[in-house]
Amino acid sequence: MAKTHEYAARLVWTGNLGSGTATYPGYSREYAVSVEGKPDLRGSADPMFRGDPELYNPEDLFVVAISSCHMLSYLALCARKGISVTSYEDSAKGTLLLTSDGGGYFEQVTLSPQVTIADGSRHAEAIALHEDAHSQCYIASSCKCPIHHMAIVKVESMAEKA
Repeated sequence: MAKTHEYAARLVWTGNLGSGTATYPGYSREYAVSVEGKPDLRGSADPMFRGDPELYNPEDLFVVAISSCHMLSYLALCARKGISVTSYEDSAKGTLLLTSDGGGYFEQVTLSPQVTIADGSRHAEAIALHEDAHSQCYIASSCKCPIHHMAIVKVESMAEKA
């Protein structure tokens, strides 16, 4: 039987500058996200939509959610297979397509994880586990846009250990 897990977040718009949304330029796009037991996250719209460039926007968080879920799935798979990952870094990018009707969607997201493993004999397996991680990532499984992987797996050298 399938198990479910519930996630709850509270979002509060904090951008009423006095007259609400009476005019399009007359309000701030800032908001606060609260998840019980965790620090609040401040966000805004992307600057192209009159948002604060110093705050996270939903598009940033979408790409971060995919990248972090893939990483956590990958690390779990490696640990279960006995592959020692000693470092993991990703430079994820997403492409948003704006449509003429004022909407839009992500055309694609590309993850570029650079992974270092301890044992060179496990290199091929470490590369292949990125596909399994993609399949097991809850966020990627929930997306309709293609998510590409350009993974690089390096083997930790003896000099790096010293």
